[in-house]
Amino acid sequence: MENDIKSVLSECGFGFKKKFGQNFITDKNLLKSIVACAGVENDDCVLEIGCGAGTLTRAIAERAARVMAFEVDLSLKPVLEKTLAGVENAEVIFKDFLKVNLAETERELGEYKVVANLPYYVTTPLIMKLLEEGNTCKSITVMVQEEVADRLCAKANTPEYGAITAVIALAASAKKVKRVQREMFYPKPNVDSAVVRLDIERGRIPVRDTKLYNKTVHAAFAARRKTLVNNLINAFPVTRTQAEQALAVLNIDIKARGETLSPEQFAKLSDELFNIIK
Repeated sequence: MENDIKSVLSECGFGFKKKFGQNFITDKNLLKSIVACAGVENDDCVLEIGCGAGTLTRAIAERAARVMAFEVDLSLKPVLEKTLAGVENAEVIFKDFLKVNLAETERELGEYKVVANLPYYVTTPLIMKLLEEGNTCKSITVMVQEEVADRLCAKANTPEYGAITAVIALAASAKKVKRVQREMFYPKPNVDSAVVRLDIERGRIPVRDTKLYNKTVHAAFAARRKTLVNNLINAFPVTRTQAEQALAVLNIDIKARGETLSPEQFAKLSDELFNIIK
């Protein structure tokens, strides 16, 4: 299949663009495995972001009822016309997904699952768009650089744990479901990748104000060497005494750093801050 894709790309005069982080998957078994990891059923609508040469699009379409795929690179149009010839249940929309009105897309799709092979630079904004603006997305299964996968799934008090981990945890449970070696891509990237599945459960961690939760998390990780109290004072209109009292109420050491708090503790802390600020 790799030679097939190479010849189609060559025929269409396609040149890889570094700014889009383009690395295509050609192995059929890997493609089927990603679709299986995503739990795609034959009555599912699937949203794909960044369809590249269309190999994953075709694999999803073989399993799903409908595929709506977004691609930012217009020069892939002739490639996709060849690789997706005869695939009736997939449509490709040439737009930057980050600029798409998600509410309109969701009205058309209803409930859906996301499956995507994502370049590094777009991973975080894309996941956050789906979690913050989306209402009918059931799960997000993405292929990302392995170090990014480790961050998305990290536990509190580990080097990989960061703001993105805690923000995602509010609305989804994350699990690394598959490692993928760099040799499986064309062209071969410099790092290995992994498939992460986020099962969306909105409200899984109760919190009074989602935006305040996110701000609390980002404040906590703003300067990792500083204590949580110092980071809170810098980010919120609270005194040192108020910040220390908020931690004391939750039995959190006043010398604690942000990375030691679990998402559940961040939720309780943001509720305490809500009481103080409002």
